[in-house]
Amino acid sequence: MTKILVVALSAFALIAAGCAHRDSGQSTDRSAGTVIDDSGLTARVKTAIAKDVGTGTAANVNVTTFRGTVQLSGFVDSQDKVDQAARAARGVSGVQTVKNDIQVKSAAAGR
Repeated sequence: MTKILVVALSAFALIAAGCAHRDSGQSTDRSAGTVIDDSGLTARVKTAIAKDVGTGTAANVNVTTFRGTVQLSGFVDSQDKVDQAARAARGVSGVQTVKNDIQVKSAAAGR
């Protein structure tokens, strides 16, 4: 079951990387190799979050990678899970920077 989830998350990450949003203030020119590297990094980060924090949390966390910078977003149940997801992402080889925009569900509900 875990292997199926990892494969599914990896496939999703590769598809999502192709549709990733890019900031208008940042150069979007990337070689094919850089796009592939970023896609692989996204998949490894998603897998690390699923392994370290749990598959339920990983399903609620979006991972986008641009030139080695990983951005995490989504909603989780606790600040501890926010912190765990960031630690898991930082622990993946090739990650240069992590931007953690994950929100705790109860905090986000009041907005």
